[in-house]
Amino acid sequence: MSFEEIETEWITLSDGTQLAARIWLPQTARDTAVPAVLEYLPYRRRDGTAARDESVYPVFAATGIAGVRVDLRGTGDSSGHFDDEYSETELSDAEAVIAWIAEQPWCNGNVGMMGISWGGFNALQVAARQPPALKAVISIASTVDRFADDIHFKGGALMSANLYWATQMLGRAARAPDARVVGENWRNIWLDRLNNLPALIEPWLTHQRRDTYWRHGSISEDFGAVNAKALMVAGWADGYRNAPWDARAGLGDGARSITGPWVHLYPHFATPEPRLDFLGEAEKWWKRWLLGEDTGVENLPAHRLWLSEAVRPDGTRDKDPGQWIAIDQTDPTERMFYLTPGRLSENAPSEKTELTIKTPLDCGADGGEFFTQGGRADLPGDQRRDDGFSVCFETPAQDAPLDIIGRPSVRMRVSLDAPIGTLVARLLDVHPDGTSHRISLGILNLSHRHGSDDPEPMIPGQAEDITLTLDATAYRIRSGHRLRLALSTAYFPMILPPPTDVTATITLDGTAALHLPYHVFRAIDLPETDAPIPSYPYSSPPSENRQIHRDRSADRTTVIVTSDTGRTRHPAHGMEWQETRRSEWSITRGDPLSIAGTEQYDGLRCRDGIETSELATASIKATPTEWVVETAIEAQQDGDQVFKRDWSFRIPRDHM
Repeated sequence: MSFEEIETEWITLSDGTQLAARIWLPQTARDTAVPAVLEYLPYRRRDGTAARDESVYPVFAATGIAGVRVDLRGTGDSSGHFDDEYSETELSDAEAVIAWIAEQPWCNGNVGMMGISWGGFNALQVAARQPPALKAVISIASTVDRFADDIHFKGGALMSANLYWATQMLGRAARAPDARVVGENWRNIWLDRLNNLPALIEPWLTHQRRDTYWRHGSISEDFGAVNAKALMVAGWADGYRNAPWDARAGLGDGARSITGPWVHLYPHFATPEPRLDFLGEAEKWWKRWLLGEDTGVENLPAHRLWLSEAVRPDGTRDKDPGQWIAIDQTDPTERMFYLTPGRLSENAPSEKTELTIKTPLDCGADGGEFFTQGGRADLPGDQRRDDGFSVCFETPAQDAPLDIIGRPSVRMRVSLDAPIGTLVARLLDVHPDGTSHRISLGILNLSHRHGSDDPEPMIPGQAEDITLTLDATAYRIRSGHRLRLALSTAYFPMILPPPTDVTATITLDGTAALHLPYHVFRAIDLPETDAPIPSYPYSSPPSENRQIHRDRSADRTTVIVTSDTGRTRHPAHGMEWQETRRSEWSITRGDPLSIAGTEQYDGLRCRDGIETSELATASIKATPTEWVVETAIEAQQDGDQVFKRDWSFRIPRDHM
């Protein structure tokens, strides 16, 4: 089936705001109405997501499903002002867009919503608002709880990615619209956009507990509000890997999931391989819930998972070893290993022992990024150095495979020598040659040990029972390999440290244990695919780099991450673009207040010989009671500055 593409369709909202849409229609849609799938993003349909959109929506249209890709208010070519991620304005606009789609003569009144990351988030959030036409969603790399499991905080600990993403979004929201779309008034629209930009680091850092700001848009507040059928997709190499487990538990039979070995990309072109025939999976989902066809999706297992094994953290990780498995039931059994000095044992210790943990503050430098988009720079490296900084417990070499499927946890009795501190748990596959691969990560700001709604400091010296839950995984420890648990009080630069260099004490008395979930599974086959994504011409090549500098004389460690998309040109309409990032985080051992981070994002666009660029910068430092943040946006046209704005914030530390 052939299709028709509408490069720009304007959707006018009730307040006069016009949202720019790109639409792919089946050729038959003018005669016979079809269902439609919406993706709704701030990342620019003409350039930012053009390649991946063109790998998805023409395929849908060729099978009888319309695709509608819309720029959020105040981004791309849409008018109005961008205000925040998943704001009330964004979500109510989405409801209006869905209603508009359903009313079009080419639509049969049934709409789906899809996306990865931002689009996966808002698909679930809009579904919880129950717009009548929205019947199904596919949510990739998302979360059901915006505070507990997003890029801002993890286990109540502040993530460096909070500053990174705030800087990225400041620069992305500042981009100029396309003059070929909006016309000669493009520059005035751009300047108006720049003058109304929010510095998102302020709300994101100010709300340091799970308050109404984060509960807004968290579907875990009321899973029952989601009537749309949800297909949840995630990747083990991504920070966003828990939503399939949490959504399936909350939504029950209304949800299905697929988790593969991938980074934060659509699974039909992601790495590590094997890639998934995602478009085929999506087509079956849409045709069942938007057309009523019997495609068998009701009979899919609760979870389909890539069971990884013997993954090596060196090299490029083009393909992870393992197999596809299916889980038909959702209640796990459990295997427990007691923590004894240096060992994970199936027998409880006969004597009580206390161990102290005071980790060098640069532990974690080999941990990679939370937000992984591919390549060697983003993924965690060999963990042996960080293991050496940590207190470790491990099994003997396995004489039979050990499968871990679900969310592991560590339960133990802990005390601190200060009111505020963080405990980090890493689960590791230790190869026969000593290589250490991180399977799963768990972080807990101990002020949040009873929950994040109302954190409370520890009483120094007073031990408490805590549970530290790690990220979901499906992993096999092969025969001859060892399972290691590493505990630390720091994980730099992924999380920022508490105000003091903390010592934790754990009690090994038969209650401290690692709990490993296990599900009965069966092996399955899932169709794989090559990467059907368009390749655009480059005039300069892409690059990425991650460097770790250790100044032994100053006892200071610095992690520098740089990336460059290369200068790209869209072959159809001629827009050129390039985006670069530079991130630098440093800390001195023994001094958590020495933490310093800077983020820089530079976005360039060239249209018909006119070059526009937006440079967003941010920095953060710490005092015992405050986070000190500076951020700025600068815009240029053909090398001349047309706009500059700076913000400064001193934000009180709230139990962190």
